[in-house]
Amino acid sequence: MPEGPASEPPAAAAAWWRIMDLRIGIVPVPVAILGAAVAAAFVRLGAAPSDILMNIVVLAIGGFVCAELGKRTPGLKNLGLAAILATFLPSWLVYAHLLPPALVKSISAFTDNSNFLYLFIAAIIVGSILGMDRRVLISGFLKIFVPLAAGSVVATAVGCAVGTALGLGLRHTFFKVVAPIMAGGVGEGAIPLTIGYAQFSHQPQGELFAEVLPAVMLGSLTAILFAGALNAAGKRWPSLTGEGRLQPGEVDDEPFAAPETPRAPVSAADVGAALVMAVTLYLVGALTQKLWNWPGPVVMLALAVLMKFGRVASPRLERGAFANFQFFSTAVTYPLLFAIGVAKTPWEKLLGAFNLPTLATIVATVAALMATGFVVARWVRLYPIDAAIVTACHSGQGGTGDVAILTAANRMQLMPFAQIATRIGGAIMVTLTLIVFAKLGF
Repeated sequence: MPEGPASEPPAAAAAWWRIMDLRIGIVPVPVAILGAAVAAAFVRLGAAPSDILMNIVVLAIGGFVCAELGKRTPGLKNLGLAAILATFLPSWLVYAHLLPPALVKSISAFTDNSNFLYLFIAAIIVGSILGMDRRVLISGFLKIFVPLAAGSVVATAVGCAVGTALGLGLRHTFFKVVAPIMAGGVGEGAIPLTIGYAQFSHQPQGELFAEVLPAVMLGSLTAILFAGALNAAGKRWPSLTGEGRLQPGEVDDEPFAAPETPRAPVSAADVGAALVMAVTLYLVGALTQKLWNWPGPVVMLALAVLMKFGRVASPRLERGAFANFQFFSTAVTYPLLFAIGVAKTPWEKLLGAFNLPTLATIVATVAALMATGFVVARWVRLYPIDAAIVTACHSGQGGTGDVAILTAANRMQLMPFAQIATRIGGAIMVTLTLIVFAKLGF
């Protein structure tokens, strides 16, 4: 018979439950210990599976341990250190051969083959848009182009001036440092950019890619640090930030649909239905990219906006989508960053840019980009800190950079605007850079 509500649990059970409620992030400490032991046993046997089951455990433990270290570091915990450690500490562990090769192989295979990143981005984009205030959705998308465009122009001028003054040369500074930073990441930015360079200059694309990759990665790291600093500044000067809302007057669209609709609890079926809907929108975007070379994430974003604006999704689906957003941002962010650190962030490439002229140019470029976004935001009635954080995503490492930057800033609900900065801003930067590269006759 089940115990009545008034019955007290045995003292031993109550003590054990207190232990089970001790958590590393979301992972209970006893579960983390058991999971780590099981993963070590698989590694010892030389057969660490690369499936979702093994990686749920390994990535959750690794991601949240790194995040907790960052959150508990005095003096730096408010500067986005949790996101930085969750991304770059595993990269260093791989470089230093402190992660077992079998585990690295398992994580890398899972990350590359599962489309883990795009499942996360689909849930975050669709959920945040369907939970957004419809009245300001469209104006927010239009307004963000102003600080983004102004920031790109100023960042290009400042970055080129600093690099040239420090002896890098104008052409090297622009084509190998400044343009790659704002090209939209690795897959959508550095790769097409260097393919274009190779076609026009007849140099090996692999060598060109290795040359620009450090700027992409260190630019993203700089943006993460600055985003964390802006989050801390927002706590001190709250009038400068909407704490994840882009413009004054914006509120959550309670209850995420028609005001006359009574609020109902979110059911498991609604959450599942909304997740299938988000993934379907991603697949539509992926199909358009394959057929017509349209950027898939941008197509997905546009479809979600049209659904919100036209009230296509029912109130139940909107609530389910927002619940997905909350789940993924809480439970999946740090495991995803850990996977990115292991599989897609080569530490040796970061070391390639550790010289004073290149570092100074990277920092100056990202600082100018964000500072301009901060200043210009007031002209179009956006919150300066939130607009600057979105603008920072223009210098991020693609979708992975967006996740890390918004995590450091504690503003994951800005992901739709971040995707505009990364995808559209990056595509424009790549196109204009290749036009200039071709005109100069390399």
